[in-house]
Formats: sequence, C-alpha cells, structure tokens
Amino acid sequence: MATVNPFQAYRFSPAAGDPSKLLTQPYDKISPEMRARYLAADPHNVVRIILGERHASDSDADNVYTRGATYFQDWIREGILAQDHKPGFYAYTQDFQVPDSNQYLTRHGFIGLGRMEDYSEGVVFRHEHTMPAPKKDRLQVLRHCRAHFGQIFMLYADPENEVDHELTAAAQGASIVDVTDEYGARHRLWAITEPARVERIQELMAPRKLLIADGHHRYETALNYHREHPDDPAARHVMMTFVNMHSPGLKILATHRVLRHMRDFNVEALLAKATNPWSVKAFDSLRELKHELSMPTPQSVRIGVLTAGGAWLVVRPRVHGELDVPVLHGEMIGGWLGIDEQAVREEKHIQYVRGMEAAAAEVREKGAHLAFLLEPTPMDDMARIAFSGGVMPPKSTDFYPKLLTGIAIYRL
Repeated sequence: MATVNPFQAYRFSPAAGDPSKLLTQPYDKISPEMRARYLAADPHNVVRIILGERHASDSDADNVYTRGATYFQDWIREGILAQDHKPGFYAYTQDFQVPDSNQYLTRHGFIGLGRMEDYSEGVVFRHEHTMPAPKKDRLQVLRHCRAHFGQIFMLYADPENEVDHELTAAAQGASIVDVTDEYGARHRLWAITEPARVERIQELMAPRKLLIADGHHRYETALNYHREHPDDPAARHVMMTFVNMHSPGLKILATHRVLRHMRDFNVEALLAKATNPWSVKAFDSLRELKHELSMPTPQSVRIGVLTAGGAWLVVRPRVHGELDVPVLHGEMIGGWLGIDEQAVREEKHIQYVRGMEAAAAEVREKGAHLAFLLEPTPMDDMARIAFSGGVMPPKSTDFYPKLLTGIAIYRL
C-alpha cells in the first residue's frame, strides 16, 4: 500500500558551520521569541526560508516568500546547501529525556519520500482536523521554493520490528549529522545507500498503512500543490520520517488548552455545569493536581481546570472508547463555554501549550482566563480512531521530540 522511495537530499554542508545554529523546530512550534533567536544564531538559519520576517514594505515582488526562495537559491549556489551524491534513505535516531520525568528514550526512524494519497484511498490516515490559515501559508512557501524543508512524521505498524532491524544495521559508524537541539534531544542521521538495503526497506514498507503523527497541514498542503501540478511527478511525493508505532521510543505528551478573550467568564459558573455524572475535586496547588494526574485511572475521564485563583479536577466515568480531548472539546469547550468548532479552528480563544507549568504561567502571569490540563492520548487509542476513519480535534497529540527542520531537504 505504501510507496516509499530513496532520494538525494540537500543538506547543510560543512562550510555552513554548526548545525545547531542552522536547524529549527517545525514551523508551527516556533514562537516569535524562538524565531528571533534563530535569526540571531546564524545568517543561514533555515528559519529565514520557512518562517521569515515580514515587513511593512512587503509587496507582490518582495515579501517573506520571495525572500525565502532567494535565500534557498543563493545558499545552493554558494555551497551552503549541497545535494548528496547518491540516492538513499536516511536512518534518523533521536535520544531524549521525556519532559518532567527522569525517563530517557531513543526513537528510531528513517527519512524518505512517500507517495501522497488522498485519505479516501485508505493508505494514508489522519487523526486531526486541520485549519485553513496554516495551509495557505505553507502553500506559498512550497510554490516559491519548490522544496520541502521539514518532514511529515508518519507512523506505521511493524510489531516484528523488521524495518527497525534494517535501520539498526545501517546506523553503524560515524553519522553524517549529529546535533543537539535546544530541548536537549540529540539528532543523528546515517545515509542508507546500499541498493539491496534500500530495496529491502521498500519491500517491508509496501504493505503498511501510514498514519500522520505530525504534519497534517503540510501533508494536505503538498496534496494541494500536487493537484495544481498534476503532470509534475516530483510533486506526487513529499519528504517523510517513518517511525514504527510499536517503537518503545515513541512518546506522546499532552497538549494543554489555554483560553482567553472570553466574555463574562466565571470559573464558578463553569464548574457548576459539572453535574452528574461529572464530579469536581478542588486542590490547594498545581503541584497537588499534577500529583493526582500522575496516577493513571483509565476508567475515568479526568480534566484539570486551572485559574489564577484555584485548581480543580473534573471527573466522570469513561464511556468505552472515549478519549479525553474530544470530550473536552465537545462537552466543556463547546457545551459549557459555548465556543463553537469554527472558533476553535480559527484559534480565536484557544492556545495550545506543552507542559503544565507553561500552561500555568499563561494563566498566572499573562492574563489568560483558564487552562484545561490533559493527560496524554494513548497511542493505541489514537491509532484505533484514525484507522477507523475518525478524526480528533486539532492538537490532540504532541509527539516528542519533534523532527528537526532542515536536517534534510527535498527539492522538487
């Protein structure tokens, strides 16, 4: 079912310097503060292409997208970016500490080109809705540069670890990239160019179904670009990192919801709506609430509520197959607060935050009304919903760590 192909990636050459100053987190994880840091780090940081600065003087001929395309062409001409001599896959290993824990994990995957399929074909599956504004923005980057700078994070089921065995065998000796990101995660690449191993990986991947973990907006953007250019075979493929969903290094974190700009918000009125079968438990501190959430209770839906003045846990029995994020969006955000799905898609009131302390800071220091604190979505449940054709609300999962942008580039 899945068609995966080797390719000759463009990568930053040794002449470009320290890769830690050149590569970035995915575009949608880059805050204004992060962008400023990336811009200051190096004149060749890839943020200049994927998420450059906008100016009041921007015009049709000179804007963030045209400047990004010019940087890309200039860096190739100057040798800052160079294309690998042989086509291949790229074994991609990430060593990391799980946030807010003492757990250390290693995640294995590989980068290659994946043939795009419409969701209706039953080869590629999504698990989240997308929003129009990011796709419009990413399409402009793709139109101007004709290149993919970040990978779509794709999952596949391989309980026998057959592909991972090939990747382990290939990832021997010195890596061609070895960089540690700002979160302390170590990223390494090895080129897989032996024809027999490349062909073996293709054979092993052929019967697999693919599930988008991260990159829904960029995948759908690439599909739209392909529809614009149906006669361009290069546009039929997009750069992907493939990871076995049975890998012990696959980690999903919770993405918390911070809400602002709500008229007449009153937390007591909100909690009063948590009637039978819901119950409410108050806590004296965020620390106590975090401790309660650290003890799993799969039979219950549990959602933390945090304001500047208090912390609560709202709980009800879990109906078979339910996930916390759809319950939060359907019953609490939509029902109790009256924020409709369109407003959620447009992010009029909602901000997505990784880490309970970061969510708490938005409430206590930056004027947000409240934060809804969630437990991570289990991998098995996410796959079950996606493979059955279901779709979850935006930002239902946070796969950690992210794939670095610019570590490999697919030029159409």
